Amino acid sequence: MAFWEQKSLAELSTQEWESLCDGCGKCCLNKLIDDDTEELHYTNAACKLLDEQSCGCRHYDTRFQHVPQCTAITADNIAELTWLPDSCAYRRLHLGRGLAAWHPLISGSKDAMHQAGISVLGKVVNEERVRDIEDHIVLWPLKDLD
Repeated sequence: MAFWEQKSLAELSTQEWESLCDGCGKCCLNKLIDDDTEELHYTNAACKLLDEQSCGCRHYDTRFQHVPQCTAITADNIAELTWLPDSCAYRRLHLGRGLAAWHPLISGSKDAMHQAGISVLGKVVNEERVRDIEDHIVLWPLKDLD
């Protein structure tokens, strides 16, 4: 039985926790909340630190120094982070769904995730090049496959 099936999120070691991240990059997308409806909208405008090729943070260990508003995803706050996409491994496990077949811990590499269209690969623009963020609302981050 895999560690994520044996332990709760709170019981995971730092190494296990970090390995759960599928590296899709969706958490690094700018999101908008409609003031009237409180509906969440994803954009394709990515954090300035996101490496668009690897779908990872260029300065992960020091990201809070570069982007103070970056959110650390932890076992303590996962229930509150409703803006995480349904495809997020942390969210999936928190909701009792298990990991998807495309997840790198299941498939053995990020290739299956990219091929399934789950990651931000080839779909984003650096937030520093965005003028009107409302023009960048997209639906593809909502894609989730089991």
